[in-house]
Amino acid sequence: MPAGKKGMNNRMKTFAITDIGQKRSINQDSVYTSELPVGNLPNLFIVADGMGGHQAGDVASKYTVEQVVKRIREDTEQSPVKLLRRAIEKANEGLIIMAKGDEKLLGMGTTIVAATVVDNCMYVANVGDSRLYVINEGITQITRDHSLVEEMVRTGAIQRSEARFHPKKNIITRAIGVKENIMIDFFDVKLKPGDTILLCSDGLTNMVDDEDIRILMAQQVDIAGKAEKLIETANQNGGKDNITVVVIEPFSEEVKAC
Repeated sequence: MPAGKKGMNNRMKTFAITDIGQKRSINQDSVYTSELPVGNLPNLFIVADGMGGHQAGDVASKYTVEQVVKRIREDTEQSPVKLLRRAIEKANEGLIIMAKGDEKLLGMGTTIVAATVVDNCMYVANVGDSRLYVINEGITQITRDHSLVEEMVRTGAIQRSEARFHPKKNIITRAIGVKENIMIDFFDVKLKPGDTILLCSDGLTNMVDDEDIRILMAQQVDIAGKAEKLIETANQNGGKDNITVVVIEPFSEEVKAC
């Protein structure tokens, strides 16, 4: 397992790790974490899961993460949602232009889930089926998958219990780099002491169900141990895709009011 990235400031603890899994020949996931300010954001966490033939998925996810970070650093906007929106939209535009200029990259795209914590408020942006959870006594998926199977669940065509093993579970309905007018979902969440945040690619959630994720994390005291145990279990369960995990413990000090 590759070494993860551990971070800590006087407010939060974080650990990020990505793994190629058991079946893939290349890791098309990209991850970025900063517990320190990025432009006008106090911190920033991103997971992107690329798609496309050859190394196109790798190119898509890496480019998107790099561009989002770059745009946020350069933007003078104060609103976290506007910062995330502008950066993701610019990354989407750039990825489309890049694909048009190289036939080997045609059809590439990537998911993205990005988050920032401002005092006890978390702002989340999402395109695709990479996820963000808040975990405490239970586990709550904050993001909503942009996938064919999720649409089937919402319309009642299949039950939630059928979704994880459905043959079409990997078909996503939104991605960065596919359409010029990208639709981004935004969420804001009020956090409380004891909450743990998890960002991950579907290489984890296709191999480990939500309740098992909660139990596995509860069994580990150290934040690195939580992330590494999730990777280990996903691989033990088949490791059919790349697996990326970011674990955030946002409160190591008393929180301020939202």
